[in-house]
Amino acid sequence: MKAVALTHYLPVDNPEAFLDVELPRPEAAGRDLLVAVKAVSVNPVDTKIRAPKDDVEATPRVLGWDASGVVEAVGPDVTLFKPGDEVYYAGDVTRSGSNAEFQLVDERIVGTKPNRLGFAEAAALPLTTITAYEAFFDRLGIDRDGADKGQSVLIIGAGGGVGSIGIQLAKAAGLVVIATASRPETSSWVRELGADHVVNHREPMVEQVRALGFQHVDHIAIFNDMRHWETAVELIRPQGGIVSIDNTDLPMPMAGMKTKAASLHWEFMFARAMFTTPDMIEQHKLLNYVAQEIDAGRIRTTLDKVLKPINAENIRAAHALIETGQAKGKIVVESF
Repeated sequence: MKAVALTHYLPVDNPEAFLDVELPRPEAAGRDLLVAVKAVSVNPVDTKIRAPKDDVEATPRVLGWDASGVVEAVGPDVTLFKPGDEVYYAGDVTRSGSNAEFQLVDERIVGTKPNRLGFAEAAALPLTTITAYEAFFDRLGIDRDGADKGQSVLIIGAGGGVGSIGIQLAKAAGLVVIATASRPETSSWVRELGADHVVNHREPMVEQVRALGFQHVDHIAIFNDMRHWETAVELIRPQGGIVSIDNTDLPMPMAGMKTKAASLHWEFMFARAMFTTPDMIEQHKLLNYVAQEIDAGRIRTTLDKVLKPINAENIRAAHALIETGQAKGKIVVESF
């Protein structure tokens, strides 16, 4: 099968950063689906894993953790899907990735592709959707179905992939969304997705949020990096919660969190698959829920740019766009 892989970890401007290769087609076993990949999305996790280092892979390594496609074959223990089903998923960071014609993925972390979306539009969603959904509803404990309607959430880094779907999930749950964006195009983008208020995270945010009439906010999601930690601690309400997707070595003073009896949560969407947790199937369920919301017209894809076909040149170009830090929404590479 065709695949895009790496053997060396090189800067993105190196033509050898990715290679077009031929690899054996895998075979489904257990609860695995063999998916014929139609489109893939590139995320910051891809660029972090590919980042330059001295490691050398003895056999080509396939990255990619966002895909849509068609089930080609199923393992003997599969009960949720059958060949011919159209699916979307983020996969498992410990397994071979989606930048290949065929990929094995456990059915418990796969969702049925939204009917109203093409493969490129669907591939833009899984990783960021799982991340935002788990951050809000599993980690912060916000009620998905509206019991917390009217509460406020500050989404820091709202213009990126996770923030773009996060705005929509928060609005669907009835929250008042304060989104941060630093450029005119991302400010327009987050408003288009439903943000009630927009503030600039490159300027002092405490003053901006309080000027909107919020002394504190009920929930805070840090969807870019932890340099905003002290701002988040200042703005979170007593007994509120902060969730972050960024691992950091920056100082994180905790005195303010203790005084407010506030909570900190970490979100890592690969945790369930990495550790085969008993609730691993929740990712299947949440992807199906979001697909239903999309088909009902209440949530939209966060796709911004499509490159064709899936090859080393276009995967490298997508990584380069992500590394600028200027992307809004999602970048997808479609079709072998």
